[in-house]
Amino acid sequence: MLELPPLPYEKNALEPHISAETLSFHYGKHHKGYVDKANSMIEGTDLAGLELVPLIRKVAGDDGKKSLFNNAAQVWNHDFYWRSMAPKGGGKPSGALADSIAQDFGSFDKFKKAFKEAATGQFGSGYCWLVIGEDGKLKVYGTPNAETPIADGKDVPLLTTDVWEHTYYLDYQNRRPDYVDAFLENLVNWEFAEANFERAGLQTA
Repeated sequence: MLELPPLPYEKNALEPHISAETLSFHYGKHHKGYVDKANSMIEGTDLAGLELVPLIRKVAGDDGKKSLFNNAAQVWNHDFYWRSMAPKGGGKPSGALADSIAQDFGSFDKFKKAFKEAATGQFGSGYCWLVIGEDGKLKVYGTPNAETPIADGKDVPLLTTDVWEHTYYLDYQNRRPDYVDAFLENLVNWEFAEANFERAGLQTA
């Protein structure tokens, strides 16, 4: 059975950029709700013993298990999103990740522009991701609803931001660009992204 992972910081730790009220609803209601719904669907089945990622990959693309996929993927996506942020985050990456961003996007500023365009341009609900693509190059893109790069395992996610409206509406109303700016300038956890980048390099070395 799936468990609700703990937040990596206190609920007020991301203020003033994300309020404790938003985090309380987002984590305590939405994230927990996905865990509870997924568990209710796998309880008593042969899927109950699977870890989260194998479960997501097993039901991905199965129209009969779309609801289970959505809820299980949202459990993973949310945990990855929480860890993509840090109190006093923002700034710039360092080391090999910084070098790859400069090489694949042209500059860090061009990366930020591409990320913001993908995040604000994602129609409706979804996520924006920085990933290592199958060709080994970095790219950014949006995914709708619960879709996630880990479903097929082709791209390696390094960080994400959630652009579902409940993520930012209490703090920013309909101003998604302002929320994305706050994420990039003040919240993004580059140490987390760098660790994911390094881990991916070790796995493919």
